[in-house]
Amino acid sequence: MKTLFRTLILICMMLAGSAYANPGHYEASRFESLQNAGTPTLLHVHADWCSTCRTQAPILGSLLKMPEYSGIQALQVSFDDQKDVLKQFNVRRQSTLIVFKNGKEVGRSTGDTSRLSIERLLQQAL
Repeated sequence: MKTLFRTLILICMMLAGSAYANPGHYEASRFESLQNAGTPTLLHVHADWCSTCRTQAPILGSLLKMPEYSGIQALQVSFDDQKDVLKQFNVRRQSTLIVFKNGKEVGRSTGDTSRLSIERLLQQAL
């Protein structure tokens, strides 16, 4: 029974994150445009092989679906393929979340899988 329950929870988490399954791919021009417009922005430094990143995705997906966070634009940075971007934002590890408000970084976390603390991070962008 426990195994079935855990499986159902995992499926629900995956479905909740489906809207986040394809966040915008980080491009410098897109990021700059969002910052110039003062758009709240989330950068998620992600690696496909990272279990923490995979845990963060459904949490972010469900939070970004909520009306209060729907104005936050999410961009995914590839930890493996965008090393220049990692240097630009001084990121050393995958599973890093960075939020921006009015063109400035206002918060960051690395390795966080707590829904509550990720939500607190997103609140900083508003």
